Amino acid sequence: MTTLDAKLDRVLGAKTAKALDSALGLSTVGDLLRHYPRRYAERGELTAIAGLEIGEHATVLAKVERVAKRTMKSRRGTIVEARITDGHRSLICTFFNQAWRERELVPGRRGMFAGKVTAFRGQLQLAHPEYQLFTDDGQDVGSAAEEFAGALIPVYPAAQGLPSWSIARCVRQVLDVWDGTDDPLPADLRERAGLADLESALRRIHQPGDFGEVRTAQERLKWDEALAVQLALAQLRGSAKTHPAPACPRRDDGVLAAFDERLPFELTAGQREVGEQIAVDLADEHPMNRLVQGEVGSGKTIVALRAMLQVVDSGRQAAMLAPTEVLAAQHARSLSELLGELGRAGELGGAEQATRVTLLTGSLGAAQRKKAMLQAASGEAGIVVGTHALIQDRVSFADLGLVVVDEQHRFGVEQRDALRARAGDDTSPHVLVMTATPIPRTVAMTVYGDLETSALRELPRGRSPISTSVVPVAEKPAWLDRAWARIHEEVAAGHQVYVVCPRIGDDEENSGGKKSQKSEVDDGTEESPPDEGGGQRRPPVAVLEVAEQLAAGPLADLRLGVLHGRLPADDKEAVMRAFAAGELDVLVATTVVEVGVDVPNATVMVIMDADRFGVSQLHQLRGRVGRGSAPGLCLLVTEAVAGTTTRERMEAVASTTDGFELARLDLELRREGDILGAAQSGRKSGLRMLSLLRDEDVIAAAREEADRFVTDDPELRRHPGLARMVAEVVDAERAEYLEKS
Repeated sequence: MTTLDAKLDRVLGAKTAKALDSALGLSTVGDLLRHYPRRYAERGELTAIAGLEIGEHATVLAKVERVAKRTMKSRRGTIVEARITDGHRSLICTFFNQAWRERELVPGRRGMFAGKVTAFRGQLQLAHPEYQLFTDDGQDVGSAAEEFAGALIPVYPAAQGLPSWSIARCVRQVLDVWDGTDDPLPADLRERAGLADLESALRRIHQPGDFGEVRTAQERLKWDEALAVQLALAQLRGSAKTHPAPACPRRDDGVLAAFDERLPFELTAGQREVGEQIAVDLADEHPMNRLVQGEVGSGKTIVALRAMLQVVDSGRQAAMLAPTEVLAAQHARSLSELLGELGRAGELGGAEQATRVTLLTGSLGAAQRKKAMLQAASGEAGIVVGTHALIQDRVSFADLGLVVVDEQHRFGVEQRDALRARAGDDTSPHVLVMTATPIPRTVAMTVYGDLETSALRELPRGRSPISTSVVPVAEKPAWLDRAWARIHEEVAAGHQVYVVCPRIGDDEENSGGKKSQKSEVDDGTEESPPDEGGGQRRPPVAVLEVAEQLAAGPLADLRLGVLHGRLPADDKEAVMRAFAAGELDVLVATTVVEVGVDVPNATVMVIMDADRFGVSQLHQLRGRVGRGSAPGLCLLVTEAVAGTTTRERMEAVASTTDGFELARLDLELRREGDILGAAQSGRKSGLRMLSLLRDEDVIAAAREEADRFVTDDPELRRHPGLARMVAEVVDAERAEYLEKS
């Protein structure tokens, strides 16, 4: 029998199976049938060329507009250039020393073209693409084209040397001999939700008669993914109940009450509302798992500090985990300044109800580190702030009641979980996560399980507006010169500037091990797309190189500083203090300035190679300027070609400062499945069909069904099909990722 577990070499032969495995990681019949078409081309319609991404392996259905042959000047031979169009935008297909292509690519002929998208002189192109042309009757030239027999042509995520139509041919061969499969969903659930059976859904998704059949198949396959994730989360929620948290009720005479009385400003309505939610959570033995999201400067630190003080009032400790030493030190300073005498327990001038804030990072000297560890272990420190050094086995707490994680996406899963485990075997501390990167509700509902979400949506007080502009240096190189001139103007007006680069430079490439060898897959995420000449994309610009060039060139008369993660801690601190004190005009840095750096006098940020950063990161970075009375300006320097998805991202960031709107955009543009841990584990995404933004109703309904199944059958022993589905879509590694997130 040919089942979903059958190896492809038995069905397709060793050579084809090896190609599918090496290029796309598909080794079984189930793998191939779960490799869904990314879209469908209608035989009479052309594929939109706008939105193609430099470096992706694209497949388009287009019409030959014109073809020309010319002699190469630099070397012997000819070039055939065929311009193909979708009726709105065009794409150049280039062939070297293949003069016969001119006779085959007749203007007006339609066909499918597949290849790596590059750019040359601002024009998108495919170098040596593979193609299949259609005759007037819709058949392709030279074969019966059985894989294109229907009105809809499936277009698959493809790879170099393995175009979409080759994958379609493999799918057709597999479906011809596939014996079907048992349906993991109980019949009563399929009836309640109006879902197709699994076998027909898998057949229709690859060989639909019309778009109605596509939608029917997609609805069923989305349910499989949504239910698998929600079942895993429901099981994890059930197991979490066996590890209670320490109850930390509010006191009217503790350090929190004293702190509130001494606040020099009034809490915002959002801070009061979220603070009340957290206070109620902390008083319960059920472990709090709450995400507080809000724009930079919206007051998350005050909310977190008040939560930590409530825990301290109960005789327990709180730990705050920051992603970098710069931010950890900044948090420790900020908390100490906010607390004043309330943070100086045991010191001269300390208040009666005072606690102590201790900083613990990896770069502390031996004596300082030993002292900090003793304060944490003895309970002398009510609040311990640090980086990943907090989670080392040698660090212990007297009674850890609350873990505050700042910018959770900057940590590995294992790091967060290890700190949470410091509370002991039988208890679990309350967990409060803070992020300035807003997360759409459906993401939180799907990924974080029972993590409750709170949002601080009020505009930060005292913040000046930030304007953002794209600097397209490939098209308008003079704009970069204008950017450096603008920096001179800002410095002359008494302000300061950040210049941010994607990497440090020097020998960092050689110190981090071998470069990843990633297959060239048609999903827009291939990590080393070609440059405009068709070769490998150049490395991102580096801090050390840019700082040297600026100091010797356009910013030679300004005071420049350099900040990056490889600097010793004392040097980092010295550079930041100098910049904060106004002793430096320009700070050339990596994303170490992304969070926690607060210099109100900084008004301009120039982000070099801005296309190398994600939407959320760009939004976070520009939040470093405009923090004082003067308006902020962010310049996104990019070589991205107009009309590409990358350029669209840049333009979107420039168009709005609403972080919640950008969060939705970010999710739409990147692979949603990475949220399930693929980005950290390096494995393929578990979500292929489900959209976390567009399928909110499916996710919510699946969650209800999952809770019903798990309440009745926690281990799914009576539902082996559902248990298998969970294992396939959300394997043990991703389930652990979901729990720890």
